[in-house]
Amino acid sequence: MSIELLIEHYGLLAIFLGAAFEGETAAFLGGVISHRELLTYWSASFAATAGSFAADQMWFFAGRYAGQWGFVRRLMERPALARVTRLLENYPTGFILAFRFLIGLRTISPIVIGTTRIPTGKFVVLNAVAALVWGQLFTALGYLFGHGIQKTMGHLPLQHHLLIAVGAAALVAGAALAFRRMKPRAGHS
Repeated sequence: MSIELLIEHYGLLAIFLGAAFEGETAAFLGGVISHRELLTYWSASFAATAGSFAADQMWFFAGRYAGQWGFVRRLMERPALARVTRLLENYPTGFILAFRFLIGLRTISPIVIGTTRIPTGKFVVLNAVAALVWGQLFTALGYLFGHGIQKTMGHLPLQHHLLIAVGAAALVAGAALAFRRMKPRAGHS
């Protein structure tokens, strides 16, 4: 079975699961694939949105209803918890809308939110809005990247196109992590 047929048959599921468990790279690759017209842009962006929304709902409910489970307690003991809690207390609505865009806080944030008194309905609505913006943004970036690659390098074989996209996503993720580690932390000079 060719890569094109695999994408046509399982691409939306892969984008959904990738967006749920990995994030931006899956949505970005969904955009590249939609540029290649193996999937429609709207189906790829919806799969990314739905995957992100579903994962964050799962983590929220883990915080809300499974707070005493071992894996939830271990996540809650992470140093990022204090920063997440502080941001959440000061800007609850803004934080819920923005956490999926904050490097290193994406998974722990909905768990922390679930442990608070924020109503479930409020989280569901804000999570849906944020997931929609996130899914559209990263899928669109992938689509535009795919267009740019085609303009600069011509119509490459699909596997080369995807390899370049994965490489670009890895470079951006690596740069973002390096930048995050270089930022001085509060209380350190």
